[in-house]
Formats: sequence, structure tokens, C-alpha cells
Amino acid sequence: MTVLKDVEPRGTHHCETTTLGVLLRHEGLDLSEPMLFGLGSALSFVYWDAKAMPFPFLGGRIKPFELTRNLAARLGLTLEVRETASARKAWENAAGPIDAGRPVGLQLDSYHLAYFRTKVHFGGHLVAMYGYDEHDAHLVDTDQQGGAVRASRQSLAAARSERGPMTARNRSFTIALPGPPPRWQDQILPAVRDCAAAFLAAPIANLGHRGIDKAAAQAPNWLARAEDPRRDLPHAALLMERAGTGGALFRALFRDFLAESADLAGEPGLRTGHALYAEAATHWTEVASLIAAAGESGDAGHLDRAAALLRELARIEREAMEVLRRV
Repeated sequence: MTVLKDVEPRGTHHCETTTLGVLLRHEGLDLSEPMLFGLGSALSFVYWDAKAMPFPFLGGRIKPFELTRNLAARLGLTLEVRETASARKAWENAAGPIDAGRPVGLQLDSYHLAYFRTKVHFGGHLVAMYGYDEHDAHLVDTDQQGGAVRASRQSLAAARSERGPMTARNRSFTIALPGPPPRWQDQILPAVRDCAAAFLAAPIANLGHRGIDKAAAQAPNWLARAEDPRRDLPHAALLMERAGTGGALFRALFRDFLAESADLAGEPGLRTGHALYAEAATHWTEVASLIAAAGESGDAGHLDRAAALLRELARIEREAMEVLRRV
């Protein structure tokens, strides 16, 4: 058995920030989950619909692993990423850093992990691995999934090699600090500005505040659009609140990042942005509740109210990001 003893297996809300937290604490850099999320300029919005989908997807963050790339670039971290089509090499890439005394991040499809109660394919899931024996891998997942958990090496191999949306080719990665801990406080304002600029300049109408407006326009039709409304609408609401988002479709994490940043940087624009995102987080939770109620009752009036809130959210978030772009 090989298990690293100097790893703190602390699970948090979101899989990528949980993984980054494990890897960075091992390097001597301990940042809060909201700070990791914000420094990675991770907040976004996407409204994604396709004929093959039972229900539209409402996403609240940038693509999987982009947070990690953004954070590493911003803080000057050494990010080593490996991918392979070989099952043998994939295991070597995961076990090698552990044998050398360093935890490793893995991207995989959570469908294959036995400790997940809900069996849904999601190829953008990330975990930290900090040990293994002949049969199992020792992982750190989100607090919701159990924090420090084990998965069979067979299931881990299947999860890492799965192909489909958001998957990677057995991706593994390590993070190292090339020198003393970085002055991460100096990167707060650039991270905020980059996030705001991307949100406001989204290239298609499905993204950013325009995407929220599009969701508002489509929401009254969701009962008719859903394959199974009693299943699909409550499930969509659950994803918004509890699928590793930290609540309110990641807006609660971003709100807390802005609060922590305002205390550190003393920039008035951060306090304005925080107040607006505190309001937005409350509204997103209300939207999720209305979507669930519509599916459970079949009453389209809930979706009309959700649409009105979404239109207000598009305005609030556009206003907030216009302020944050100038900090």
C-alpha cells in the first residue's frame, strides 16, 4: 500500500476546487474554495439545448479544467498535464507522482465511481488521488460525495478512459510551486477583470448575460420541451443547487470570493459587485425552486415567474460585471 500521509483530504463544494485545494495545500498554499474559484476566473453561464437532450442544460461556470489552467497561469504555478490512450500508461501517470510523494489530479467520468449515488455520465469530474493499493485508489472528492473515499482501480480505469462530452484522454496532472508561495493577493483584480470581460463579451447568445436572457425566453416552454417533466425539471433544479455548484449555480461561491476579495483589496467596485451577486445568488436559488415546483405540479405559472426572475438576473449580472470589469 502507498498512501501519502501529509495530504489533508478536505472535501469542499466543487470538484475542481476540491482537487486544486488538495494539490496546493500539499505545496504549502492554502486558499479558500471561493478564492480558488475566483482566481481561476471560473464564473460564467451557458444555456445548452439539443434535440438528443431530455432537457436543456443550465451551466454556471467555464469549461472543466479551464479553472485549473487559469489559476496556474495567473499564479505562476508549474502545471504538468499528461494524457494517453494507453491504460497501462494512464496508471503509471497517476501512480508515478504518488510514488514520488506528490498527490495527483485526475479527470474522469463520475458515472463509473461506485460511491456516487446518482448514476449520470459527467466526463468533466475531477478528483485528487493520494494513494493506492492492489485493489483500490484513495481519492479526495467533494464533501457531498464523501471527501476521502476509495474507488476500485478497475472502476477508476473505466472512469478515466470513458469517451463522450467533456471527457479527456486519461488526463492526470500535478501542480508545483516553482519558488516561494506567490503573491496571490496581487492577482485578485486581474482575475476579476478577466472574468467580467469574458462574461460581457460572450461570442454567442447562449453564453453570459445574453445566455441568461435566452433561458428566460425559453423557460415558459420547458414543460412542453421536457421529455419527462416530473423527472427532468426537478433534476435540472437539483443540478443548479447541489451538483457541486456550491448553491445558486456557482453564484454563492462567486459572491463569497468577492466578499473575501473586498476585505483584502479595499476596492469599492468589489463591494458593489458583491452586493449585486448576493442578490443574484438569492434569485438563482428561487429560480431553481420554481423549476422544481413546475415539474412536480405541472403548473406553467411557476415557469413564468422563473422567466421573470431570469430576465432580472440577466440585468443584475450584466450590471455587476460592468462594474467588475473596471476594478
